[in-house]
Amino acid sequence: MFLILRLTPGDPVQIMLGDYRTPELEATLRARYGLDQPLPVQYVKYVGNVLTGQLGVSYWRNQDVTVLVGAALPYTLQLAVAAVMVTCVIGLPLGVLAALKRNTAADLAAMLIALLGVAAPGFLLALIMIYILSYRLGWFPVQGAGEGTDIANQLRYLVLPAVALGFNSAALLARTTRASLLNVLSEDYLRTARAKGLSATMVLRAHALRNALIPVLAVLGLQLGQMLGAAGVIEIVFNRPGVGKLLIDAIQQRDYPLSQALLATLLVGVILVNLLTDVLYGLVDPRIRHA
Repeated sequence: MFLILRLTPGDPVQIMLGDYRTPELEATLRARYGLDQPLPVQYVKYVGNVLTGQLGVSYWRNQDVTVLVGAALPYTLQLAVAAVMVTCVIGLPLGVLAALKRNTAADLAAMLIALLGVAAPGFLLALIMIYILSYRLGWFPVQGAGEGTDIANQLRYLVLPAVALGFNSAALLARTTRASLLNVLSEDYLRTARAKGLSATMVLRAHALRNALIPVLAVLGLQLGQMLGAAGVIEIVFNRPGVGKLLIDAIQQRDYPLSQALLATLLVGVILVNLLTDVLYGLVDPRIRHA
């Protein structure tokens, strides 16, 4: 991460100074930010600062990196949680419906929606929704995240970005749910349960869905990690503050301290999501917990 950012074309000092740069100013800024030192020396200092909790000062914003990351992180967490809710609310029912109505018109329609969701990139869906739901119908605001403490107003700003970010994952989740549930429904123990007189609803709720959730959780965990990375594009389309948008802006400005801190934040987020997924495996299937 440290080396890749510094190998990226572009000079942060020249970007900061723009048309007003002079050799004297360049030398002053390089000395201030330690950019005049060899890369190994810069790396050792960077690691030492990270270990002591000092992430540095943003070249671009001239603010403490920790403050900038802390201000942007809640917006991205809101978007990620909302996108996961969209993924589950759309993907799980579609997958269950397709599995229960296999080889029917309902199955075909559900899988067609899933196919369109997988094929269409999130930013394209975002632009379509902006044109129809915001520009034409005026139902939702387009830019920003909503100011103040009005939760209802903030939710209105959150709907379109969450759907744009979560719909692709919902499509993948629907296909995974269908395949997993069909596999479970063919198991002998479910036939035995039905033969003992259990209703189809009881069999589905108490046995089939629970055992079909393992691969579904795996996909959901992977998709949540992917959402954290893809959030930047959606945040830019909707001009919404967040870690992803701030990261893209920081990379464009060659702001090394801020870029490194944001990438590390996303990396930690992905690791935590994977750990949470492993914990959920054990809750859903006790055999994994006791293995």
